[in-house]
Amino acid sequence: MKIRGILWSVILLVAIACQQPSQEKNEKGFIRVKGVDLVTPDGEKFLIRGTNLGNWLNPEGYMFLFNTANSPARINQAFCEMVGPEFTAAFWRQFKDNYVTEADIRFLKETGINSVRLPFHYKLFTDEDYMGITGRQDGFERVDSLIGWCRNAGLYLILDMHDAPGGQTGDNIDDSYGYPWLLENEDCQKQFVDIWVNIASRYKEEPVILGYDLMNEPIAPYFENKDELNSKLEPLYKKVVKAIREVDTNHVVLLGGAQWNGNFDVFTDWNFDRNMMYTCHRYGGEPTTEAIQNLIAFRDKTNLPMYMGETGENTDEWIRNFRYTLEQNNIGWHFWPYKKMKNPTSFVHIPVPENWDKIVAFTECPRVSFQDVRAARPDQGLVMKAMNDLLENCRFGNCVVNEGYVKALTE
Repeated sequence: MKIRGILWSVILLVAIACQQPSQEKNEKGFIRVKGVDLVTPDGEKFLIRGTNLGNWLNPEGYMFLFNTANSPARINQAFCEMVGPEFTAAFWRQFKDNYVTEADIRFLKETGINSVRLPFHYKLFTDEDYMGITGRQDGFERVDSLIGWCRNAGLYLILDMHDAPGGQTGDNIDDSYGYPWLLENEDCQKQFVDIWVNIASRYKEEPVILGYDLMNEPIAPYFENKDELNSKLEPLYKKVVKAIREVDTNHVVLLGGAQWNGNFDVFTDWNFDRNMMYTCHRYGGEPTTEAIQNLIAFRDKTNLPMYMGETGENTDEWIRNFRYTLEQNNIGWHFWPYKKMKNPTSFVHIPVPENWDKIVAFTECPRVSFQDVRAARPDQGLVMKAMNDLLENCRFGNCVVNEGYVKALTE
């Protein structure tokens, strides 16, 4: 009997040992949540430090020096009115090829950062018309390339759905129709969940990806029924996280607060997933600990990491001071953005093409009627040349490094 008992013990130990490698394989390479920290597979603390690859896969008007044409759809409309849909489609395809390349990622690694955040439009994972493609979109191909570049450079990647089906914000930020229909429409929610499940299914074993930032800046503060919309946010997060976990248990999920990722009072069930964290955004104000005390308090209350997914657009001094403040308070950061036209408040800036002012002027003209469009349209040849020049100027080798900005974030 004693021998039999020893034999069963040996069998049990062997069985446990056989199971252990699969668990280690599942854990290998992935960043995990541990209390208020992120940790590497070897248990070392990991504080996010990096930038956002904004404007690449979700164009924003102000980075083209536009005001009124401030969303992807409106930018595309203005280009089509000036040079036609065929030229515009070809422009967007080349824009995606040139705006961020492996050279950009190598440069970012050399500055000393450890990660990047990729804002993307949900349409990149559909058959909807977007950025020069009318059939099967190229979202996975674009992300696959970026993952390869990040792997070669040694950077982690956060995927951020900046524009969700129906719109999660209700402003130009989400390329919507002026209201966060995602929070109310079941069809939009189904598409939102399905896209994330497809993404998670493809990348469930990819350790370069740190996590999934599920929706950017949900529910703008403008709406009279803001409180009602806010009450629907956490249930929607739970719905999409549950679906993701059916295919992917490896990656961190990131939840942003309402009203520009700033209102965390909307959350009540703080720990409904074992590998989740929160993400805040903040522009302007004083770069001090006192100014972000509410974020620190929420982090400490939930005992989960808080990360500043977007901030910046300020002076080098402010950026340096706020970066120090965040790090002193154990809050990781991705400053916004990596690259934009003319302005030095980014890692690099793009030289403004000749005659770009004519394009800007057209976007600011009233274009309510077709007669308005015809009257305002600038010379087509000049516009085409300016757009082609932008495609060349946005290549990393033609961009200008903003040395003061880089030093503010890396020294």
